[in-house]
Amino acid sequence: MINFLFFVSSVAALTGFTFASPVDRDAAPAVKLSYGSFQGQNTGNVSEFLGVPFAAAPTGNLRFAPPQPPTPFEGVRQATQYGAACLQQTTAADTGALPFKLPSIIHPIPGAPGIVNSSEDCLFINVVKPATADSKGGLPVLLWFFGGAFETGDSSSFPGAPIVERSIVLGEPVIFVSANYRLHALGFLAGKEALAANATNLGLRDQRLAMEWVHEYISDFGGDPSKVIIWGESAGAESIGLHYLINNGTTDLFRGGFMESGSPYTLKTVEDGQQWYDHLVEYTACGGNSDTFECLRQAPIDQLMAAANSTPSYINYTSLNLAWFPRVDGNVIARNPVESLQMGLYSKAPFVNGDCDDEGTIFSLANLNITTDEEFANYIHTNYLPTASDEQIAVLADVYPANPALGSPFGTGDMWNISAQYKRLASFQGDLQFQVPRRFFMSIASATQPTWSYLYKRGKSEPVIGTYHASDIAEFFTDIDYIGMDALINFAHSLNPNAPSGLPQNISYLSDVHWPQYGSSLIPSLLTFWDPAPTVNITLDTFRAVPIEVLTLITLALALA
Repeated sequence: MINFLFFVSSVAALTGFTFASPVDRDAAPAVKLSYGSFQGQNTGNVSEFLGVPFAAAPTGNLRFAPPQPPTPFEGVRQATQYGAACLQQTTAADTGALPFKLPSIIHPIPGAPGIVNSSEDCLFINVVKPATADSKGGLPVLLWFFGGAFETGDSSSFPGAPIVERSIVLGEPVIFVSANYRLHALGFLAGKEALAANATNLGLRDQRLAMEWVHEYISDFGGDPSKVIIWGESAGAESIGLHYLINNGTTDLFRGGFMESGSPYTLKTVEDGQQWYDHLVEYTACGGNSDTFECLRQAPIDQLMAAANSTPSYINYTSLNLAWFPRVDGNVIARNPVESLQMGLYSKAPFVNGDCDDEGTIFSLANLNITTDEEFANYIHTNYLPTASDEQIAVLADVYPANPALGSPFGTGDMWNISAQYKRLASFQGDLQFQVPRRFFMSIASATQPTWSYLYKRGKSEPVIGTYHASDIAEFFTDIDYIGMDALINFAHSLNPNAPSGLPQNISYLSDVHWPQYGSSLIPSLLTFWDPAPTVNITLDTFRAVPIEVLTLITLALALA
């Protein structure tokens, strides 16, 4: 690992960046906002403001309501601990006796407090900045949204101090911001009643209000509201992709995006989720009420959560066919995302978008009872593509064969096929949800703005699951080799993930790599991460060309039918 003090002295000499003298640790940082004042804490070279409310508590009459501005208060509030997480959906796995512990879709960074408590009152934001930054700083901002299938997750699992510390070392200081948003039924209610009550896509609206909060207040912390990068992983990355489409892509809330394992993808309508609204109504005994929506709003929260927890999660048999997720409502999401992309109605801000190699493995561990070709075809037909013809399903079954050597974890031959259809399902589900949307998004947007893409292939030795979904998170949050983290910081500063000119390899491994823009050649390129770290190189985005192209054409035809 590269010596920290050598980093500091080398970067100072190369960039002329001046490191301020140590901050007085007894002088706790404070900030006065229009609705109240907050006192944070200094930790090393950074200052933290944790658990700052960016919206009113979404309880009582504000349950199932669009987020409202925070409630003003007098005095000074302490902002030294994370606020409560939003209430989490139970995700108990139905995977039988597996020879290993199922990894979570959420991977708290080492040293993170994680979820200590949860509440309906959960719309909190966190700001981590260089301790020397003041209101005149004008620093770029990284705004992080966590993943978790829109069912689980919390900002406390992802401390931003290591990123800010590293940005100071590189001479490219940034401010890190993270925010909570409502989850599962509380954040993504569906059905005609939700549509009539303007209660759809509330989790996305929470994120949007957090972005507006940053736009209004980040200058008080030393940030530049015109230099915001929105960044997320999994459901967080899918959210970023959707923010590129909201208002037909017209916004001044961000100037770039960074997406880990998530892209805009085909969405169902709010009306398609009626069964889940009806399930809540029945479970909470609201069925006999003349106004079922108001009844749900007033229902005891433990009863409502029990109802939400009785719906499928991402590690149940239905897997990535979720009950609660963003839906087309004609308001927040005007139309099917793939249609918006084809129409050119998306933000033209630069972005980086990448995937892990084995995205589908952990989502296929609850489907081990699918063991025959007929069961595989029936599953993808009924669970994912109900409007597809038998002929289309047959074509997909042909390009995603049962041969385990062609399945995921990719490149592992006949190993790890723990059921007759496991690696086949893992390949199909990973491509359907992640690789197909990424490649489609990249193919369109790379013609209109600077874009970069990556492929994460580290961890192939992990039994059964290989380079599984979310295994790349640590690359951007910890000091594995700083390649991912440095790319993120570089992008925040220059809208280019490549290292600044003249920075030697002993400061950043990225200095020895040229990461081409995705659309800069006839065959798009990927920055590919290999074992052992810090091995990276440039590969071509042509893997599984035939199955991915066939799956793209079929899903696109179904979406636009």
